[in-house]
Amino acid sequence: MRASAGPLPLKAGDTTPERPWPVRHLAPKIADYIARMPPVWVEGQVLNLKRWNTLYFLTLRDTDLDMSLSVTAPARAIAPIADRLADGSHLVVHARPQFHAKKGDLTFAADDLRLVGLGELLARIEHLKGVLGAEGLFDADRKRPLPFLPAVVGLVCAQQGDAEHDVVSNARARWPAVQFEIRRVTVQGPRAVPEVRAAIAELDADPRVEVIVVARGGGSFEDLLPFSNETLVRAAAACRTPLVSAIGHHLDSPLLDLVADLRASTPTDAAKRIVPDVSEERARLVQARTRARAAITHRLTREQAGLDHWRSRPALAQPATLVDAHETRLHTLRDTARRALHTGLVHGFAEIAGLRAQVRALSPAATLERGYAVVQRTDGHVVRDPADVESGDALRIRVAAGELAATVAGEPTD
Repeated sequence: MRASAGPLPLKAGDTTPERPWPVRHLAPKIADYIARMPPVWVEGQVLNLKRWNTLYFLTLRDTDLDMSLSVTAPARAIAPIADRLADGSHLVVHARPQFHAKKGDLTFAADDLRLVGLGELLARIEHLKGVLGAEGLFDADRKRPLPFLPAVVGLVCAQQGDAEHDVVSNARARWPAVQFEIRRVTVQGPRAVPEVRAAIAELDADPRVEVIVVARGGGSFEDLLPFSNETLVRAAAACRTPLVSAIGHHLDSPLLDLVADLRASTPTDAAKRIVPDVSEERARLVQARTRARAAITHRLTREQAGLDHWRSRPALAQPATLVDAHETRLHTLRDTARRALHTGLVHGFAEIAGLRAQVRALSPAATLERGYAVVQRTDGHVVRDPADVESGDALRIRVAAGELAATVAGEPTD
């Protein structure tokens, strides 16, 4: 019952808590407004396909976002594609919106339904591949190397399936210490894209996760369509953690393979690529140690042989032989020098003695020893003539044993 009597407001903006519209008044207005909308072509993925009598009921879900519409279609409209229509099929539907006032439901009444064929899907993927490639999302320089030994691996896989077992068991068989952060999601159908994208974003935000593996155990082309979805591919390209695509296919190549940092052919192959094999690493260490020991031994043997070679040479076997000849020659030269010096000294002494005798024989002292004398004036002048002195001059008379002083007593005579 209305809060107050009187006419109803004409417009929705005129309603108030005191003057509201009853449901019976609003519902026809919504139905009339929606009925004026023209029919529209809309595309989506089939979900929850059911038939009741001559009507088909299905949910048309967006492939990128979690949005859906309810669609009804008469059996005659679906008959041309009934044998190929199933959950997961891609449809283009021509439908008119209908609002059911009794329950407040909005549905779309379809009169034409067309399956999106494989060729068209391939063409769309090829077009998207060209667009993303032109943006550089597939460039090799964007690929990041995987860590050599990740401590924690993020794994995005199906809720049920062998992909998780293949990755985890094979990785731990190779490196038992590896740990996993597992996100189990839907890997096909309408929910695959949002769930896989959310799982990648969650693992990318975890600082412990060093590499992310998106794994699926193969499937048909239609099953793998989510991994070529633009939203999912761009989310993978924006991932800062190195990402491995392990979809497990052989003939088809989803776009996720092209944008991932590493493509693994199968989940098992991914396990072998993300962690090293502990037995292989041990074998490599043993091999490296063996090679190092052999190299050192070879080097020591070669150096020892070289040392033995040089030590066997006479110069090193008997080092004294290098100086023996020089010592002998030195002694010979020393003796020769001594003899030459002695001979030189003897001859020198003899020559000096002869020269001394000659000098002595020519010396005035020898004459003085024979009784002669040398008369000199006080100025040192030798008197040779009596006329050289006068009476009273002082004289110095030098004899062999010394000097005598004298004075001229008289006139000199001729």
